[in-house]
Parts: sequence; structure tokens; C-alpha cells
Amino acid sequence: MSENVKAILLSWVFGIVCLSSSCQTNSKNEAPVCIGFYNLENLFDTIVDPDTSLILRDEFTPRAEKKYNSERYYQKLTNMARVIADMAMTETPDGPAVIGVCEVENRRVLEDLVKMPAIASRNYSIVHFDSPDERGIDVALLYQEKYFKPTKSSTHTVIDPSDKSFHTRDQLLVSGKLMGENFHFMVAHWPSRRGGEAKSQPMRMLAAKTATHLMDSLHKVDPKAKMIYMGDLNDDPINASIIDIIKPVSDAEQAQSGGYYNPMRKLFEDGKGTLSYKGKWNLFDQFICSSALVMPQVSGLHFTEARIMKSEYLLNPPGEYEGQPLRTYAGSKWLNGFSDHLPVYLFLSKNN
Repeated sequence: MSENVKAILLSWVFGIVCLSSSCQTNSKNEAPVCIGFYNLENLFDTIVDPDTSLILRDEFTPRAEKKYNSERYYQKLTNMARVIADMAMTETPDGPAVIGVCEVENRRVLEDLVKMPAIASRNYSIVHFDSPDERGIDVALLYQEKYFKPTKSSTHTVIDPSDKSFHTRDQLLVSGKLMGENFHFMVAHWPSRRGGEAKSQPMRMLAAKTATHLMDSLHKVDPKAKMIYMGDLNDDPINASIIDIIKPVSDAEQAQSGGYYNPMRKLFEDGKGTLSYKGKWNLFDQFICSSALVMPQVSGLHFTEARIMKSEYLLNPPGEYEGQPLRTYAGSKWLNGFSDHLPVYLFLSKNN
């Protein structure tokens, strides 16, 4: 890791945040804090982006086969806003205090999203950087300032030393104060399985190493650092990129100081998932929490529960793909759906 990156990370530790989940209130009857993540599946505007690859440059434009026009763009925004508005509404009327998103084309589409009527009153602010991904898609963080106040943000590139032409989404790090506590949030979208799981695995191993460098560097400065790494990892909780590189435990009681906890593994082992391929559920959308969020001797906000949002309207109706995520398009056919991924969220509650 470069000295510049180390300096950035060290300078942030004294102003940052993480998250957790719980449907229960704390001893003071305060509502839990919700943190979410959602793959928005190709949230593009209708304008040609000259910075993307030639093959994909016109994919989401009116003249392309998908006939993606302004009407469809605003319907897509409406659908995405509906999901964010409904997330964790039973437990917290304000929904996610912080939500990571991926598969967004640029800052403009995020600005349009947060203005949609379903969520406009929450006044979500945006942290976004352009990534070098060939499809032109990025990750970002949305937050309600009354809960989270960022102090630092940066983007970190996944590098393949043996292939200078390799490009994927950068990993976003945002540090600040969540409900007055130092927290770090990281948002990622690891390389896909295009070409096959085994062939593409080395690229996700590189992404996992970047994640570990970021989190370990923060831990070296503060072993009790509260952080949440979230994203579409394009791997399940039991794949080598996670269990061999990041090495999170799946039982909160086994968490060691400076280590990591993956609450999504139990959900996966129970047969739950966030996307379906050929009838099989995968759980690519994950949260990885620092041990400080589950260790009882650390006061303040603590993880309580992680969930997959599986509202009926997010799923295909009876038929060939019944019960699978209802996406925006099937090939070039407009379905007016939501995403090929289900959203996930967790709760943080005060531990006194």
C-alpha cells in the first residue's frame, strides 16, 4: 500500500462510522439505525457516455434495442425510490440512515433519484466518484445528514500488477460520525463472474485484498474501529475471496478484536439469497462488520440483525420465473421491474 493511502487512512480514523441491524429498540427505547445496500441494476440516464466501451456506449439510449427513453428512465427512478422508501419502514420511519448503492452511471442519476417524491423528504446527500470500469458504472453512498455526517471520503482502485489493462469498479471509503460515533463505511462492486466463476475468481481475490488492506489499515490505528464493508461481491459468503482473504467469522460470539464478522453467511446457509441464477439462489450482496460492532465490551452502536428485503412486488409473478427478482429488462424486453438483486439491510442499536 502506498504511503499516500496510509496517510489518508491514518488521518481519518478520528472521525468515522459503521453499522448494524436490529428490529428491537435499545434500553432507552430509541429506534434502531438502519444501514442498507442495493444493486440498482443499470441505473443509467439516456445520454450516450463517450467514456464507456464502444460495445456498451449506446446500450441505454432511445436508439438502442432496449429503446431506453426518458419515460422509462423516470419509471426506473420511481421504482428504485419506492424500494428505498419501503426498506425497514416497520422499524424506522426514516428508512436507511445510510445506504450503499452500485450499478449507477454517474452522479446525475443519483441526484435525480434522491429527488424522487417517495424519498425526497429524507434529503439524502451523495458521496460518489467516477470509476474506471469499462461499463461506466460506479458505487456510491447515500446518507441522511441528521444521522451521519461524513468527514472524509476517497476512492480506491483495484489493481492487477500483471495486467495494466484490468479495470473494475473502485472501492469507496467514507468516514464520519454516525449518531455521534466514529464510523467507516465502504461500498464495493467486485468483478463479475463473466466467463465463468473459476476463470473470473482471481479478479475477485484482488478485490478482496483491496478490501482487507483498507480495513486492516484502519484497525491498526484503532482496534475498536467501527466499520461496515458492503457491496455486491459477486461471490457467496463461503467463497474463497471472502473466507480465505477477509476471513470473517460467522458467529458473533467468536469475533476477536481487530477481526471481522459476516452476518450474511448464516442467511446463505439457511437457503436465502439476493439473486437467482438457473433456479439457484446466490447471496452476493453482503455486509462485513468489524468486531467492534458485535463485541459486548465495546459501547455504543452495535449490530443486531441483517435482513434481505423480499417484498412480493420485487419478485416475478407466477410463471416460469416465479419468485425470482423482477428485473428492469429481460434482454431487450421492458419489464418495468426493479433489479436482478434484492436489497439488504441491517440494524444498529445502542449497547449501554
